Formats: sequence, structure tokens, C-alpha cells
Amino acid sequence: MNRWLLLQLSDSAFPVGGFAHSAGLEAAVQLGEVGPGSALSSFVASALWQVGLGALPLVRAAHERPLDIAAVDDACDAFLVNHVANRASRTQGRAFLATSARVFPSAEIRRLDAAVRAREALGHHAPAFGAAFAALGVPREDAQAVYLHASLRGVVSAAVRLGLIGPLEAQRLQLESAPLLDAVLHECEDHGIDELAQPAPLLDLFGATQDRLYSRLFQS
Repeated sequence: MNRWLLLQLSDSAFPVGGFAHSAGLEAAVQLGEVGPGSALSSFVASALWQVGLGALPLVRAAHERPLDIAAVDDACDAFLVNHVANRASRTQGRAFLATSARVFPSAEIRRLDAAVRAREALGHHAPAFGAAFAALGVPREDAQAVYLHASLRGVVSAAVRLGLIGPLEAQRLQLESAPLLDAVLHECEDHGIDELAQPAPLLDLFGATQDRLYSRLFQS
């Protein structure tokens, strides 16, 4: 596999719009449930398990069965009953496919992007991510690791912009989260769609209130 391709795909400069989302952190802060310190660390840990059990199985399924992505997409849509999370997933997935279709010379990614644009597919983020990585020849294990890392980076970046921590503290938090990333990946990388789970329902409830916040920086 081309390691430079993997580094490009995992680079925060790859424009997919992920930094417009806080994974429910902004709502949790405004509700007084999260602040600096241990509460933030707990939120990050819960968010990573949420991704591990609720998204990595979809990345895996789409990567292993890219021609059956419509079924994986539908399963993702049925699983994301929270309207804010559902909308965010579709927004990020479509942005990821649109960017990838313009950057990479892959007929399969262009086909996926065209299907989403034609409203033949919903374009949820995890399935789109898995299918695109498969089209680019990136191994499934690497695709899941990049997805999990990007999820951590998104929450930590949101914490910086919400004033919970500074940039250096954010980098330290990412470093300290490495053992947890390993644990989540080890536990969840082989799960199938029938094992999708919501391990942190409070985070889901916090995120669902995003549209009702008086003022907000993020879409979710």
C-alpha cells in the first residue's frame, strides 16, 4: 500500500468538513455536562467507544462489500435515529465522496459520488469511508484506524475551539488516548453490522439537542 496515500487521507488538511462538527460536545458543554478536566476525558472515551461500536462495523462492511454499499448505507440510516447525528453523517459522507472523487483517479469513487448526487444513495459517512478506502486499495484495518483517529481528532479540535483546553493540552490528550484507541480498535474491528451498538446513550441525547442551542459554532 502507498503510505503517502494513507498519510494524505488521514491529514486534517484533507477537506471533508469534519471540523464543522463536535460529535455532541458543544451541546454537552452548554448543558453543563462537560467542562475542562476529567469530564472532557470521560466524554472523549465515551465518544471513541461510540465510534468503535456504532461506526467501525459499517466501515468494515462497506470495505468488504463495496458493491453492496446501498444495503450498508440503509443499515446506517436505520441505526442513526438521532436526527442531528443522521444529518451530520450524511453531510460528512457526501463531502468525503465529493472531495475524493475530485482528488483521486478512481472510477469506483466517482460512481459512488454520482450515486449520492443523484439521490440513489444516502452517502452516510462510515459506509462511504469504507467503500472509498477499498477503492483506493487501503487495507480494511488501516481504514478503520484512520476513521477512529479522525473521530478523536475531531472531538479534541472541537474542545479547543470551545475553549475547554488549549492546543498543547489537546495534543497531550491525543497522546494519552493512544491506549484507548488500541483497545477500541482491538475490540471492535471485527464486529459486523448485526453487532452495531449505542454504548453511550447520554452522548446521543446531548447531541440531539444541537438544533435547539441558543448559539452554536458547530452543526452537530
